[in-house]
Amino acid sequence: MILAAEAAGAGSRALTMTLFLVLVAATLGITIWASRRTKTATDFYAGGRGFSGVQNGLAIGGDYMSAASFLGIAGMIALFGYDGFLYSIGFLVAWLVALLLVAELLRNSGRFTMADVVSYRMRQRPVRTAAAFSTITVSIFYLLAQMVGAGALIALLLGIQDGETFLGLTADQAKIVTIVLVGILMIVYVTFGGMKGTTWVQIVKAVLLMTGAGLLSVLVLAAYGFNFGALLEDAARASGQEGTRFLEPGLRYGVEVAGDPLATLWSKLDLISLGIALVLGTAGLPHILIRFYTVPNSRAARTSVNWAIGLIGTFYLLTLVLGFGAAALVGREAILAQDAAGNAAAPQLAEEVGQSLGGDALGAVMLALIASVAFATILAVVAGLTLASSSSIAHDFYAQVVRRGKATDKEEVRVARLSALGIGAVSIVLAVFAQGLNVAFLVALAFAVAASANLPALLLSLFWKRFNTAGAVAGIYGGLVSAVGLVFFSPVVSGKVDPETGNSLSLFPAGVDFAWFPLENPGLVSIPVGFLCAVVGTLLSKERDPDKHAELEVRALTGAGAH
Repeated sequence: MILAAEAAGAGSRALTMTLFLVLVAATLGITIWASRRTKTATDFYAGGRGFSGVQNGLAIGGDYMSAASFLGIAGMIALFGYDGFLYSIGFLVAWLVALLLVAELLRNSGRFTMADVVSYRMRQRPVRTAAAFSTITVSIFYLLAQMVGAGALIALLLGIQDGETFLGLTADQAKIVTIVLVGILMIVYVTFGGMKGTTWVQIVKAVLLMTGAGLLSVLVLAAYGFNFGALLEDAARASGQEGTRFLEPGLRYGVEVAGDPLATLWSKLDLISLGIALVLGTAGLPHILIRFYTVPNSRAARTSVNWAIGLIGTFYLLTLVLGFGAAALVGREAILAQDAAGNAAAPQLAEEVGQSLGGDALGAVMLALIASVAFATILAVVAGLTLASSSSIAHDFYAQVVRRGKATDKEEVRVARLSALGIGAVSIVLAVFAQGLNVAFLVALAFAVAASANLPALLLSLFWKRFNTAGAVAGIYGGLVSAVGLVFFSPVVSGKVDPETGNSLSLFPAGVDFAWFPLENPGLVSIPVGFLCAVVGTLLSKERDPDKHAELEVRALTGAGAH
Protein backbone atom coordinates (compact mmCIF):
# COMPACT_ATOMS: atom_id res chain seq x y z
CA MET A 1 0.00 0.00 0.00
CA ILE A 2 1.03 3.60 -0.45
CA LEU A 3 1.18 5.10 3.02
CA ALA A 4 -0.66 8.16 4.16
CA ALA A 5 -3.10 8.37 1.26
CA GLU A 6 -5.83 6.70 3.29
CA ALA A 7 -4.62 7.14 6.87
CA ALA A 8 -3.89 10.82 6.66
CA GLY A 9 -7.34 12.27 6.81
CA ALA A 10 -8.28 15.63 8.17
CA GLY A 11 -7.66 14.54 11.76
CA SER A 12 -4.16 13.19 11.20
CA ARG A 13 -3.20 16.19 9.11
CA ALA A 14 -4.37 18.50 11.88
CA LEU A 15 -2.31 16.51 14.41
CA THR A 16 0.71 16.61 12.12
CA MET A 17 0.49 20.34 11.60
CA THR A 18 -0.10 20.96 15.33
CA LEU A 19 3.00 19.01 16.35
CA PHE A 20 5.02 20.67 13.63
CA LEU A 21 3.96 24.15 14.74
CA VAL A 22 4.67 23.31 18.40
CA LEU A 23 8.14 22.14 17.41
CA VAL A 24 8.87 25.27 15.40
CA ALA A 25 7.53 27.49 18.19
CA ALA A 26 9.70 25.73 20.78
CA THR A 27 12.87 26.07 18.71
CA LEU A 28 12.11 29.71 17.93
CA GLY A 29 11.57 30.30 21.66
CA ILE A 30 15.01 28.85 22.37
CA THR A 31 16.46 31.10 19.67
CA ILE A 32 14.87 34.23 21.11
CA TRP A 33 16.07 33.30 24.61
CA ALA A 34 19.61 32.77 23.30
CA SER A 35 19.59 35.99 21.28
CA ARG A 36 19.22 37.98 24.51
CA ARG A 37 22.39 36.32 25.82
CA THR A 38 24.44 36.72 22.64
CA LYS A 39 26.36 39.95 22.99
CA THR A 40 29.96 39.28 21.86
CA ALA A 41 31.69 37.46 19.01
CA THR A 42 32.62 34.68 21.45
CA ASP A 43 28.94 34.29 22.33
CA PHE A 44 27.93 34.17 18.65
CA TYR A 45 30.68 31.84 17.41
CA ALA A 46 31.34 29.65 20.47
CA GLY A 47 28.40 30.08 22.84
CA GLY A 48 30.62 31.90 25.33
CA ARG A 49 32.62 28.65 25.75
CA GLY A 50 30.23 27.88 28.59
CA PHE A 51 28.94 24.41 27.67
CA SER A 52 30.01 21.36 29.65
CA GLY A 53 31.46 18.24 28.04
CA VAL A 54 28.17 16.38 28.49
CA GLN A 55 26.13 19.22 27.00
CA ASN A 56 28.50 19.56 24.06
CA GLY A 57 28.50 15.79 23.58
CA LEU A 58 24.73 15.87 23.25
CA ALA A 59 24.99 18.81 20.86
CA ILE A 60 27.63 17.03 18.75
CA GLY A 61 25.35 14.02 18.60
CA GLY A 62 22.51 16.32 17.59
CA ASP A 63 24.68 17.87 14.88
CA TYR A 64 25.95 14.52 13.60
CA MET A 65 22.74 12.46 13.69
CA SER A 66 21.28 14.29 10.77
CA ALA A 67 18.53 13.55 8.28
CA ALA A 68 21.12 11.34 6.59
CA SER A 69 21.20 9.15 9.68
CA PHE A 70 17.53 9.01 10.60
CA LEU A 71 15.96 9.12 7.14
CA GLY A 72 18.72 8.27 4.68
CA ILE A 73 20.38 5.31 6.39
CA ALA A 74 17.07 3.74 7.38
CA GLY A 75 16.02 4.03 3.73
CA MET A 76 19.32 2.62 2.48
CA ILE A 77 19.07 -0.42 4.77
CA ALA A 78 15.42 -0.94 3.86
CA LEU A 79 16.26 -0.97 0.13
CA PHE A 80 19.76 -2.47 0.06
CA GLY A 81 20.06 -4.43 3.30
CA TYR A 82 23.65 -5.09 4.34
CA ASP A 83 25.09 -2.46 2.00
CA GLY A 84 22.95 0.25 3.59
CA PHE A 85 24.38 -0.51 7.03
CA LEU A 86 27.87 0.32 5.70
CA TYR A 87 26.93 3.99 6.16
CA SER A 88 26.27 3.45 9.87
CA ILE A 89 29.59 1.69 10.33
CA GLY A 90 31.51 4.38 8.47
CA PHE A 91 29.89 7.28 10.31
CA LEU A 92 30.61 5.69 13.70
CA VAL A 93 34.22 4.60 13.06
CA ALA A 94 34.98 8.11 11.83
CA TRP A 95 34.67 9.39 15.39
CA LEU A 96 37.80 7.51 16.43
CA VAL A 97 39.79 9.60 13.96
CA ALA A 98 38.23 12.79 15.32
CA LEU A 99 38.90 11.77 18.93
CA LEU A 100 42.49 10.60 18.49
CA LEU A 101 43.78 13.18 16.01
CA VAL A 102 41.69 16.33 16.15
CA ALA A 103 39.43 17.14 19.12
CA GLU A 104 41.85 18.08 21.90
CA LEU A 105 44.52 19.62 19.65
CA LEU A 106 41.97 21.73 17.80
CA ARG A 107 40.41 23.07 21.00
CA ASN A 108 43.82 24.08 22.34
CA SER A 109 45.06 25.67 19.11
CA GLY A 110 42.16 27.62 17.65
CA ARG A 111 39.62 30.24 18.55
CA PHE A 112 36.48 30.00 16.41
CA THR A 113 37.15 28.10 13.14
CA MET A 114 39.34 25.40 11.59
CA ALA A 115 41.31 28.10 9.78
CA ASP A 116 42.53 29.46 13.14
CA VAL A 117 44.63 26.29 13.45
CA VAL A 118 45.66 25.86 9.82
CA SER A 119 46.78 29.49 9.45
CA TYR A 120 48.43 29.84 12.87
CA ARG A 121 52.02 29.51 11.61
CA MET A 122 51.42 30.71 8.05
CA ARG A 123 50.46 33.77 6.04
CA GLN A 124 46.90 34.49 7.11
CA ARG A 125 45.16 35.83 4.04
CA PRO A 126 45.70 33.04 1.44
CA VAL A 127 45.11 30.24 3.93
CA ARG A 128 41.96 31.74 5.44
CA THR A 129 40.55 32.49 1.99
CA ALA A 130 41.04 28.87 0.93
CA ALA A 131 39.57 27.58 4.21
CA ALA A 132 36.50 29.78 3.83
CA PHE A 133 35.81 28.48 0.30
CA SER A 134 36.22 24.91 1.48
CA THR A 135 33.95 25.38 4.50
CA ILE A 136 31.17 26.87 2.38
CA THR A 137 31.38 24.06 -0.20
CA VAL A 138 31.28 21.24 2.36
CA SER A 139 28.44 22.89 4.27
CA ILE A 140 26.31 23.38 1.16
CA PHE A 141 26.66 19.71 0.18
CA TYR A 142 25.57 18.77 3.69
CA LEU A 143 22.75 21.32 3.71
CA LEU A 144 21.34 19.84 0.50
CA ALA A 145 20.88 16.50 2.23
CA GLN A 146 18.93 17.97 5.12
CA MET A 147 16.64 20.04 2.93
CA VAL A 148 15.95 17.20 0.51
CA GLY A 149 15.02 15.09 3.53
CA ALA A 150 12.63 17.81 4.68
CA GLY A 151 10.90 17.82 1.29
CA ALA A 152 10.43 14.05 1.28
CA LEU A 153 9.12 14.17 4.83
CA ILE A 154 6.48 16.82 4.27
CA ALA A 155 4.93 14.99 1.29
CA LEU A 156 4.45 11.93 3.52
CA LEU A 157 3.19 13.98 6.46
CA LEU A 158 0.52 15.70 4.42
CA GLY A 159 -0.46 12.54 2.57
CA ILE A 160 0.11 14.05 -0.86
CA GLN A 161 0.40 11.48 -3.66
CA ASP A 162 0.71 11.90 -7.42
CA GLY A 163 -2.44 13.51 -8.78
CA GLU A 164 -3.47 14.85 -5.36
CA THR A 165 -3.17 18.28 -3.81
CA PHE A 166 -3.19 19.83 -0.34
CA LEU A 167 -4.08 23.50 0.05
CA GLY A 168 -3.74 23.68 -3.71
CA LEU A 169 -0.20 22.23 -3.68
CA THR A 170 0.94 19.11 -5.52
CA ALA A 171 3.53 16.82 -3.89
CA ASP A 172 6.41 18.47 -5.78
CA GLN A 173 5.17 21.97 -4.96
CA ALA A 174 4.77 21.04 -1.28
CA LYS A 175 8.36 19.77 -1.20
CA ILE A 176 9.64 23.03 -2.68
CA VAL A 177 7.62 25.10 -0.19
CA THR A 178 9.03 22.98 2.64
CA ILE A 179 12.60 23.47 1.43
CA VAL A 180 12.05 27.23 1.35
CA LEU A 181 10.52 27.15 4.85
CA VAL A 182 13.45 25.17 6.28
CA GLY A 183 15.84 27.63 4.64
CA ILE A 184 14.07 30.59 6.22
CA LEU A 185 14.04 28.94 9.65
CA MET A 186 17.73 28.10 9.56
CA ILE A 187 18.54 31.71 8.67
CA VAL A 188 16.45 32.89 11.64
CA TYR A 189 18.13 30.43 14.05
CA VAL A 190 21.65 31.51 13.11
CA THR A 191 20.96 35.22 12.70
CA PHE A 192 19.35 35.63 16.10
CA GLY A 193 20.49 32.68 18.22
CA GLY A 194 24.11 32.21 17.19
CA MET A 195 25.97 29.28 18.73
CA LYS A 196 24.06 29.41 22.02
CA GLY A 197 20.68 29.05 20.36
CA THR A 198 21.94 26.48 17.87
CA THR A 199 23.53 24.35 20.60
CA TRP A 200 20.42 24.23 22.77
CA VAL A 201 18.28 23.37 19.75
CA GLN A 202 20.70 20.52 18.99
CA ILE A 203 20.63 19.25 22.58
CA VAL A 204 16.81 19.17 22.60
CA LYS A 205 16.81 17.52 19.20
CA ALA A 206 19.30 14.83 20.30
CA VAL A 207 17.08 13.89 23.24
CA LEU A 208 13.98 13.80 21.01
CA LEU A 209 15.73 11.76 18.33
CA MET A 210 17.09 9.15 20.72
CA THR A 211 13.69 8.88 22.42
CA GLY A 212 11.82 8.57 19.12
CA ALA A 213 14.24 6.11 17.54
CA GLY A 214 14.40 4.06 20.74
CA LEU A 215 10.62 3.88 21.10
CA LEU A 216 10.13 2.88 17.48
CA SER A 217 12.89 0.26 17.67
CA VAL A 218 11.37 -1.30 20.82
CA LEU A 219 7.94 -1.49 19.15
CA VAL A 220 9.40 -3.13 16.03
CA LEU A 221 11.35 -5.68 18.06
CA ALA A 222 8.29 -6.33 20.24
CA ALA A 223 6.35 -7.26 17.09
CA TYR A 224 8.91 -10.06 16.59
CA GLY A 225 9.12 -11.11 20.22
CA PHE A 226 12.47 -9.32 20.49
CA ASN A 227 13.92 -11.90 18.12
CA PHE A 228 16.20 -9.90 15.81
CA GLY A 229 16.93 -12.99 13.72
CA ALA A 230 13.25 -13.38 12.92
CA LEU A 231 13.14 -9.71 11.88
CA LEU A 232 16.07 -10.24 9.52
CA GLU A 233 14.45 -13.33 7.99
CA ASP A 234 11.20 -11.46 7.40
CA ALA A 235 13.08 -8.51 5.89
CA ALA A 236 14.97 -10.83 3.55
CA ARG A 237 11.71 -12.46 2.40
CA ALA A 238 9.99 -9.11 1.84
CA SER A 239 12.96 -7.62 -0.05
CA GLY A 240 12.30 -9.50 -3.27
CA GLN A 241 15.85 -10.88 -3.27
CA GLU A 242 16.63 -14.59 -3.50
CA GLY A 243 17.37 -16.42 -0.25
CA THR A 244 19.60 -14.38 2.06
CA ARG A 245 20.88 -12.11 -0.71
CA PHE A 246 19.40 -9.09 1.08
CA LEU A 247 21.56 -9.80 4.14
CA GLU A 248 24.78 -10.11 2.14
CA PRO A 249 27.03 -7.47 0.53
CA GLY A 250 26.70 -6.64 -3.14
CA LEU A 251 23.24 -5.17 -3.72
CA ARG A 252 24.50 -1.61 -4.14
CA TYR A 253 28.28 -1.70 -3.71
CA GLY A 254 30.75 -4.30 -4.89
CA VAL A 255 28.16 -5.62 -7.34
CA GLU A 256 29.26 -8.55 -9.47
CA VAL A 257 28.32 -7.63 -13.05
CA ALA A 258 28.16 -10.79 -15.17
CA GLY A 259 30.34 -10.56 -18.27
CA ASP A 260 31.67 -7.11 -17.43
CA PRO A 261 34.76 -7.29 -15.21
CA LEU A 262 35.44 -3.56 -15.58
CA ALA A 263 32.00 -2.61 -14.24
CA THR A 264 32.55 -5.07 -11.37
CA LEU A 265 35.89 -3.43 -10.60
CA TRP A 266 34.38 0.07 -10.55
CA SER A 267 31.62 -1.08 -8.24
CA LYS A 268 34.11 -2.55 -5.78
CA LEU A 269 36.29 0.55 -5.93
CA ASP A 270 33.22 2.69 -5.25
CA LEU A 271 32.73 0.76 -2.01
CA ILE A 272 36.33 1.44 -0.96
CA SER A 273 35.93 5.09 -1.92
CA LEU A 274 32.79 5.42 0.19
CA GLY A 275 34.47 3.81 3.20
CA ILE A 276 37.52 6.07 3.04
CA ALA A 277 35.36 9.19 2.71
CA LEU A 278 33.13 8.25 5.65
CA VAL A 279 35.98 7.33 7.99
CA LEU A 280 38.15 10.38 7.25
CA GLY A 281 35.43 12.95 6.54
CA THR A 282 34.21 13.62 10.09
CA ALA A 283 37.55 15.06 11.18
CA GLY A 284 37.23 17.67 8.43
CA LEU A 285 33.57 18.68 8.80
CA PRO A 286 33.44 22.41 9.67
CA HIS A 287 30.19 22.26 11.65
CA ILE A 288 31.59 19.47 13.83
CA LEU A 289 35.01 21.10 14.29
CA ILE A 290 33.57 24.39 15.57
CA ARG A 291 31.72 22.51 18.31
CA PHE A 292 35.03 21.88 20.10
CA TYR A 293 35.34 25.63 20.72
CA THR A 294 32.14 25.79 22.76
CA VAL A 295 33.71 24.09 25.80
CA PRO A 296 36.07 25.77 28.29
CA ASN A 297 39.10 23.50 27.83
CA SER A 298 40.57 20.48 26.01
CA ARG A 299 39.48 18.04 28.72
CA ALA A 300 35.87 19.03 28.17
CA ALA A 301 36.42 18.66 24.40
CA ARG A 302 37.63 15.09 24.96
CA THR A 303 34.67 14.39 27.25
CA SER A 304 32.25 15.69 24.64
CA VAL A 305 33.65 13.34 22.01
CA ASN A 306 33.36 10.37 24.38
CA TRP A 307 29.72 11.20 25.08
CA ALA A 308 29.08 11.76 21.38
CA ILE A 309 30.56 8.35 20.49
CA GLY A 310 28.31 6.61 23.02
CA LEU A 311 25.23 8.46 21.85
CA ILE A 312 25.96 8.04 18.16
CA GLY A 313 26.98 4.39 18.53
CA THR A 314 23.69 3.56 20.25
CA PHE A 315 21.74 5.41 17.59
CA TYR A 316 23.43 3.62 14.69
CA LEU A 317 22.61 0.27 16.24
CA LEU A 318 18.99 1.41 16.27
CA THR A 319 19.18 2.19 12.53
CA LEU A 320 19.57 -1.56 11.98
CA VAL A 321 16.18 -2.16 13.55
CA LEU A 322 14.60 0.79 11.75
CA GLY A 323 15.95 -0.16 8.33
CA PHE A 324 15.25 -3.88 8.44
CA GLY A 325 11.96 -3.17 10.20
CA ALA A 326 10.90 -0.94 7.31
CA ALA A 327 11.92 -3.62 4.81
CA ALA A 328 9.90 -6.28 6.66
CA LEU A 329 6.80 -4.35 7.73
CA VAL A 330 6.43 -1.62 5.08
CA GLY A 331 7.85 -3.41 2.07
CA ARG A 332 10.07 -2.31 -0.79
CA GLU A 333 7.24 -1.34 -3.14
CA ALA A 334 5.52 0.94 -0.62
CA ILE A 335 8.84 2.61 0.27
CA LEU A 336 9.69 3.29 -3.38
CA ALA A 337 6.14 4.47 -4.12
CA GLN A 338 6.36 7.13 -1.40
CA ASP A 339 9.92 8.26 -2.17
CA ALA A 340 12.15 6.74 -4.85
CA ALA A 341 15.30 7.33 -2.78
CA GLY A 342 13.83 5.68 0.35
CA ASN A 343 14.06 8.83 2.47
CA ALA A 344 10.60 8.31 4.02
CA ALA A 345 11.14 4.69 5.17
CA ALA A 346 11.46 5.47 8.92
CA PRO A 347 8.27 7.57 9.16
CA GLN A 348 6.45 4.98 7.05
CA LEU A 349 7.58 2.32 9.53
CA ALA A 350 6.25 4.41 12.42
CA GLU A 351 2.84 4.64 10.78
CA GLU A 352 2.76 0.92 9.98
CA VAL A 353 3.69 -0.06 13.55
CA GLY A 354 1.09 2.32 14.97
CA GLN A 355 -1.63 0.94 12.70
CA SER A 356 -0.80 -2.64 13.66
CA LEU A 357 -1.08 -1.77 17.37
CA GLY A 358 -4.08 0.56 17.44
CA GLY A 359 -5.52 1.16 13.99
CA ASP A 360 -5.37 4.25 11.80
CA ALA A 361 -5.61 6.70 14.69
CA LEU A 362 -2.49 5.40 16.46
CA GLY A 363 -0.78 5.09 13.09
CA ALA A 364 -1.38 8.79 12.45
CA VAL A 365 -0.09 9.67 15.92
CA MET A 366 3.10 7.61 15.46
CA LEU A 367 3.69 9.08 12.02
CA ALA A 368 3.25 12.62 13.33
CA LEU A 369 5.54 12.01 16.33
CA ILE A 370 8.39 10.40 14.38
CA ALA A 371 8.10 12.86 11.51
CA SER A 372 8.24 15.76 13.99
CA VAL A 373 11.40 14.26 15.50
CA ALA A 374 12.87 13.98 12.00
CA PHE A 375 11.96 17.58 11.30
CA ALA A 376 13.63 18.66 14.54
CA THR A 377 16.69 16.76 13.35
CA ILE A 378 16.73 18.67 10.08
CA LEU A 379 16.20 22.08 11.67
CA ALA A 380 19.03 21.60 14.18
CA VAL A 381 21.55 20.35 11.65
CA VAL A 382 20.89 23.04 9.05
CA ALA A 383 21.34 25.66 11.77
CA GLY A 384 24.74 24.20 12.71
CA LEU A 385 25.86 24.05 9.09
CA THR A 386 24.77 27.58 8.35
CA LEU A 387 26.54 28.83 11.47
CA ALA A 388 29.78 27.10 10.44
CA SER A 389 29.66 28.66 6.97
CA SER A 390 28.71 32.16 8.07
CA SER A 391 31.33 32.08 10.85
CA SER A 392 34.04 31.18 8.35
CA ILE A 393 33.00 33.96 5.96
CA ALA A 394 32.91 36.55 8.75
CA HIS A 395 35.85 35.45 10.91
CA ASP A 396 38.22 34.06 8.27
CA PHE A 397 37.45 35.94 5.07
CA TYR A 398 35.98 39.29 6.13
CA ALA A 399 37.88 39.94 9.36
CA GLN A 400 41.29 38.57 8.34
CA VAL A 401 41.37 38.95 4.55
CA VAL A 402 39.17 41.92 3.71
CA ARG A 403 39.74 43.93 6.91
CA ARG A 404 43.28 42.54 7.55
CA GLY A 405 42.56 41.77 11.20
CA LYS A 406 41.11 45.20 12.00
CA ALA A 407 37.41 44.28 12.13
CA THR A 408 35.59 44.73 15.41
CA ASP A 409 33.56 41.96 17.04
CA LYS A 410 30.36 43.81 16.16
CA GLU A 411 31.35 43.99 12.48
CA GLU A 412 32.19 40.29 12.38
CA VAL A 413 28.86 39.26 13.86
CA ARG A 414 26.96 41.53 11.47
CA VAL A 415 28.74 40.00 8.45
CA ALA A 416 28.10 36.50 9.81
CA ARG A 417 24.38 37.22 9.99
CA LEU A 418 24.30 38.59 6.45
CA SER A 419 26.29 35.56 5.25
CA ALA A 420 23.70 33.23 6.75
CA LEU A 421 21.10 34.85 4.51
CA GLY A 422 23.18 34.28 1.36
CA ILE A 423 24.08 30.68 2.22
CA GLY A 424 20.44 29.91 2.95
CA ALA A 425 19.36 31.29 -0.44
CA VAL A 426 21.94 29.23 -2.36
CA SER A 427 21.05 26.07 -0.45
CA ILE A 428 17.35 26.50 -1.16
CA VAL A 429 17.92 26.79 -4.91
CA LEU A 430 20.26 23.78 -5.10
CA ALA A 431 18.07 21.58 -2.89
CA VAL A 432 15.12 22.03 -5.26
CA PHE A 433 17.14 20.29 -7.99
CA ALA A 434 18.52 17.51 -5.75
CA GLN A 435 15.23 16.05 -4.51
CA GLY A 436 15.68 12.68 -6.22
CA LEU A 437 18.88 11.72 -4.35
CA ASN A 438 19.12 9.73 -1.13
CA VAL A 439 20.12 12.03 1.73
CA ALA A 440 22.68 9.60 3.19
CA PHE A 441 24.34 9.50 -0.20
CA LEU A 442 24.46 13.31 -0.41
CA VAL A 443 26.11 13.49 3.01
CA ALA A 444 28.70 10.94 1.91
CA LEU A 445 29.69 13.39 -0.84
CA ALA A 446 30.08 16.13 1.78
CA PHE A 447 32.33 13.80 3.78
CA ALA A 448 34.47 13.18 0.68
CA VAL A 449 34.92 16.91 0.06
CA ALA A 450 35.77 17.51 3.74
CA ALA A 451 38.31 14.69 3.82
CA SER A 452 39.88 15.86 0.55
CA ALA A 453 40.14 19.60 1.23
CA ASN A 454 40.14 20.19 5.00
CA LEU A 455 41.71 17.14 6.58
CA PRO A 456 45.13 17.23 4.81
CA ALA A 457 45.72 20.87 5.70
CA LEU A 458 44.52 20.40 9.29
CA LEU A 459 46.59 17.29 10.05
CA LEU A 460 49.75 18.51 8.34
CA SER A 461 49.49 21.87 10.16
CA LEU A 462 49.44 20.04 13.48
CA PHE A 463 51.98 17.29 12.80
CA TRP A 464 54.42 18.30 10.01
CA LYS A 465 57.17 20.73 10.94
CA ARG A 466 58.02 21.53 7.30
CA PHE A 467 54.43 22.41 6.32
CA ASN A 468 53.94 25.96 5.04
CA THR A 469 51.52 28.40 3.41
CA ALA A 470 51.97 27.09 -0.14
CA GLY A 471 51.28 23.55 1.03
CA ALA A 472 48.14 24.53 2.94
CA VAL A 473 46.69 26.51 0.02
CA ALA A 474 47.60 23.81 -2.53
CA GLY A 475 46.17 21.06 -0.33
CA ILE A 476 42.85 22.83 0.28
CA TYR A 477 42.28 23.94 -3.30
CA GLY A 478 43.65 20.71 -4.79
CA GLY A 479 41.41 18.52 -2.67
CA LEU A 480 38.41 20.81 -3.13
CA VAL A 481 38.66 21.11 -6.91
CA SER A 482 39.37 17.41 -7.44
CA ALA A 483 36.48 16.31 -5.21
CA VAL A 484 33.88 18.70 -6.61
CA GLY A 485 35.14 18.26 -10.17
CA LEU A 486 34.98 14.48 -10.04
CA VAL A 487 31.47 14.61 -8.54
CA PHE A 488 30.36 16.89 -11.39
CA PHE A 489 31.59 14.42 -14.01
CA SER A 490 30.29 11.36 -12.15
CA PRO A 491 26.98 9.46 -12.40
CA VAL A 492 25.72 11.55 -9.48
CA VAL A 493 25.18 14.51 -11.81
CA SER A 494 24.38 12.83 -15.14
CA GLY A 495 24.04 9.55 -16.97
CA LYS A 496 22.60 7.23 -14.31
CA VAL A 497 19.20 5.75 -15.17
CA ASP A 498 16.96 3.27 -13.35
CA PRO A 499 16.95 0.21 -15.63
CA GLU A 500 13.43 -0.74 -14.57
CA THR A 501 11.65 2.61 -14.95
CA GLY A 502 13.98 4.57 -17.21
CA ASN A 503 13.89 7.48 -14.72
CA SER A 504 17.02 9.47 -14.05
CA LEU A 505 18.86 8.71 -10.82
CA SER A 506 21.14 11.72 -11.35
CA LEU A 507 20.69 15.46 -10.90
CA PHE A 508 20.18 15.95 -14.64
CA PRO A 509 17.23 14.30 -16.43
CA ALA A 510 17.50 11.08 -18.41
CA GLY A 511 19.17 11.59 -21.79
CA VAL A 512 21.79 14.01 -20.45
CA ASP A 513 25.09 12.20 -19.98
CA PHE A 514 28.50 13.87 -19.69
CA ALA A 515 29.85 11.57 -16.95
CA TRP A 516 33.30 10.15 -17.53
CA PHE A 517 34.37 9.48 -13.93
CA PRO A 518 32.91 6.05 -13.04
CA LEU A 519 32.80 6.32 -9.23
CA GLU A 520 29.86 7.89 -7.42
CA ASN A 521 32.02 8.91 -4.46
CA PRO A 522 35.30 10.67 -5.36
CA GLY A 523 37.12 9.98 -2.08
CA LEU A 524 39.40 7.23 -3.40
CA VAL A 525 40.98 9.71 -5.82
CA SER A 526 40.37 13.16 -4.33
CA ILE A 527 41.63 12.45 -0.79
CA PRO A 528 45.09 11.27 -1.97
CA VAL A 529 45.12 14.23 -4.39
CA GLY A 530 44.49 16.61 -1.47
CA PHE A 531 47.38 15.16 0.55
CA LEU A 532 49.65 15.02 -2.51
CA CYS A 533 48.98 18.67 -3.39
CA ALA A 534 49.70 19.69 0.20
CA VAL A 535 53.01 17.81 0.24
CA VAL A 536 54.15 18.97 -3.21
CA GLY A 537 53.15 22.58 -2.51
CA THR A 538 55.14 22.51 0.71
CA LEU A 539 58.27 21.05 -0.88
CA LEU A 540 58.20 23.54 -3.76
CA SER A 541 58.20 26.49 -1.34
CA LYS A 542 61.19 27.64 0.64
CA GLU A 543 59.07 29.10 3.44
CA ARG A 544 59.94 27.69 6.87
CA ASP A 545 59.24 28.79 10.42
CA PRO A 546 60.34 26.10 12.91
CA ASP A 547 59.87 28.44 15.88
CA LYS A 548 56.22 29.02 15.00
CA HIS A 549 55.68 25.26 14.62
CA ALA A 550 57.22 24.65 18.04
CA GLU A 551 54.90 27.28 19.49
CA LEU A 552 51.86 25.64 17.88
CA GLU A 553 52.98 22.21 19.08
CA VAL A 554 53.27 23.37 22.70
CA ARG A 555 49.94 25.14 22.45
CA ALA A 556 48.18 22.10 20.95
CA LEU A 557 49.58 19.61 23.46
CA THR A 558 49.38 21.66 26.65
CA GLY A 559 46.64 24.20 26.04
CA ALA A 560 48.98 27.07 26.92
CA GLY A 561 47.49 30.25 25.51
CA ALA A 562 44.24 28.55 24.52
CA HIS A 563 41.16 30.79 24.38
